[in-house]
Amino acid sequence: MRRYGAGTATAAALALLALAGCGTSPGPGGTGDGGGDTGKPTPAVRGKGPACVGEDPGSTVHVLRGGGFKLPGGGGVQYAGATADGTDRTATLRDGAAYATGQQQWKVTPGTKVTLSGHPYAVRQVCAHRVALDPESPEDRTALAAEPASLEPRQSAADDPLCFTTSPAVLKAAAQGFPAKGDTLALLANGGVQRFPTGLSVTVAYVHPGTDTAGLDANCAAVPVAGYEDVRAGDTVEFAGVEFEVVGLSDKAVRLTRTSD
Repeated sequence: MRRYGAGTATAAALALLALAGCGTSPGPGGTGDGGGDTGKPTPAVRGKGPACVGEDPGSTVHVLRGGGFKLPGGGGVQYAGATADGTDRTATLRDGAAYATGQQQWKVTPGTKVTLSGHPYAVRQVCAHRVALDPESPEDRTALAAEPASLEPRQSAADDPLCFTTSPAVLKAAAQGFPAKGDTLALLANGGVQRFPTGLSVTVAYVHPGTDTAGLDANCAAVPVAGYEDVRAGDTVEFAGVEFEVVGLSDKAVRLTRTSD
């Protein structure tokens, strides 16, 4: 389990985001400047809110903070960072499902149109913990919602149809692998990996009892799908389409209460 001081890393990450290039209507691959980015997930912006802006109409792609999502056409997208000013919330998206140097990135708000690997998407909602993207192509909608031949995970890239999907069958299977709404999930802070249906694995990366913060990492199909840095009690996190509130942490475990159906 990693243990390190969060203040310096957090300040550096936010400074990099402030310098990042952006565009409200990027062409294929984006229009931003990915130079100098460390690729590390950034903490949620606290104290300025709102937690979410825009509305999620459902059947959207949920890109989780600090993680990536593979998209039809062989490309992908990452939620690399966030800013908030008390009224609005902005997300920094990066092209590609996994971090690599020199990638394009840009800032988006609800209503922004983005083109990823030649495919159009609309940003419907920006939250501290996720961005909801709506595929504008009927073909992409169909591909994302397709039910896989098997719901049995293999813990490899073969799990792409389970990890990167809007399929109701897959999302239902994933949701049933967590405690019921209102119940608590305890993630042990011992560096071990906890595995869930549809190929998801979650790890407590570190805990800082002195600052009451922790880091949570999630992987699926060999892709980092979430990297929640410096979460604390009251924060929202999401895994496999299910939302949780962080309700407590110690050097033994991070406790999450399920808040969504």
